[in-house]
Amino acid sequence: MESNVPIYLQISLFIENEIINDRLSIDDKVPSTNEFSKSMNVNPATAGKGLNELVDQGILYKKRGLGMFVTEEARSIIINKRKEYFTENLLKEFFKEAKQLNISKEELIEKIRSDY
Repeated sequence: MESNVPIYLQISLFIENEIINDRLSIDDKVPSTNEFSKSMNVNPATAGKGLNELVDQGILYKKRGLGMFVTEEARSIIINKRKEYFTENLLKEFFKEAKQLNISKEELIEKIRSDY
């Protein structure tokens, strides 16, 4: 658990990572709020908040009495959301830092080519 990230978001991120890393697929059942509560030693309401966050985003769907499952669109929703965050936040900070360090565009391009 990361102390600077709310627990319910850590649960959401865990499920998202399971989906984008192909450990959870379309229509797979995700652990219940009680299972998360026991395994992560958190309040069931906190676990439920994390899962409901994913339902609200269209990543999970509920089957009454059966649990929550991965939607068909889940992977693309997560990837699009994370790409947007990456380009709007992380890349902007990356470029800002590169400029402060006087790293040229050519140096950046070469580093990307060699490492990517």
